[in-house]
Amino acid sequence: MDGNGRWAQLRGRPRLFGHHEGAKRVKEIVRACPELGVDYLTVFAFSTENWKRTQTEVAGLMRLFKRYIRKEATNLHEENVRVRFIGDRVRLEPSLVDLMDGLELMTAQNTGTNLTIALNYGGRDEVTRAARRLAHDVKAGNLDPRQINDETFPRYLDTHVLPDPDLVIRTSGEARISNFLLWQSAYSEYEFIDTLWPDFTAKVFAEVLARFGLRERRFGAVKA
Repeated sequence: MDGNGRWAQLRGRPRLFGHHEGAKRVKEIVRACPELGVDYLTVFAFSTENWKRTQTEVAGLMRLFKRYIRKEATNLHEENVRVRFIGDRVRLEPSLVDLMDGLELMTAQNTGTNLTIALNYGGRDEVTRAARRLAHDVKAGNLDPRQINDETFPRYLDTHVLPDPDLVIRTSGEARISNFLLWQSAYSEYEFIDTLWPDFTAKVFAEVLARFGLRERRFGAVKA
């Protein structure tokens, strides 16, 4: 969800204003998913690299995450949305982690849109943490090294209960993946668009999905 800060600066407003507008856009996109046939939506809210931003912006984002969860928890539950968080929670404030845990528990039985929020997430960090857990199981005698393959390893990832993404959308005109779902997106389709996230409406989402629907996905094979 890139471009919040630039969107605000273009309007002569502080970067945090853009993040608040971006949070509103998340609500619209989540609500559009059922009609658009999207069962799983993952949004990249805060990366392991975003701690490098100014203390003011980071603190403002953390307050925004808390506010979003408190404000939207009931709505998400009533709309049958299942919420999960991925990323390393160790560095996050305990009060934020408590809110995340509570929202996951509240929506655990919901059967509608699966919303995953990547918070303090980085693809390399995720793979590193997964390898550490795998190594621990090998050391403890719970896993034979000969059993490790491309089906075993994903069980240790944050996304072990989720399907791999079919489509990854990067907003704001940046043409890079920025450490997002590195293992999972091996065969994902990518769409890089110039739209800044606060301008990414349900209509734009539908247009991107329509283009995705025209793509031929071969997963390394050759069409017969």
